[in-house]
Amino acid sequence: MDSFFSTWAWYISGPLLGLFVPLLLIVGNKQFGISSSFEQMCFMMVPGAKKLYKDYSPSSNAWKVFFVVGISIGAFLATHFLSAADLPFLPEKYYSLSGVLKLFLGGLLIGFGTRYANGCTAGHSIFGLSILNIGSLKATVAFFGGGLIFTFLAHIF
Repeated sequence: MDSFFSTWAWYISGPLLGLFVPLLLIVGNKQFGISSSFEQMCFMMVPGAKKLYKDYSPSSNAWKVFFVVGISIGAFLATHFLSAADLPFLPEKYYSLSGVLKLFLGGLLIGFGTRYANGCTAGHSIFGLSILNIGSLKATVAFFGGGLIFTFLAHIF
């Protein structure tokens, strides 16, 4: 039981996540990715979205909202009930005006990057690569390259 409640190594959790992709595709004919769920949420909440998304089918995409809510609930349960360490919601440095501004700016940049790349890291790097999509390969290389550059620059400044 201890191995279930402790952190799993990458060589265990990675293949399990990798097996989820074909399972989702074969069983439900659904593509794995998170950013497309925001399209569903915008469709549900934004007035006049039906005019903008004429080809969009809200009934066949409603599962995406439940998927994201399930991930959120799972993360909450894992951090509050399954973790041996007491994990805070955010590090203390983000409970200030400058911290909130950094989070807001980071959110805008992630949203822009997701839209610009036509998908998120999960959609491209996990699902897109599994179906041998060349655009997903380019996006994944850009994600990792950008991450390495940012990490290098963050340590300098």
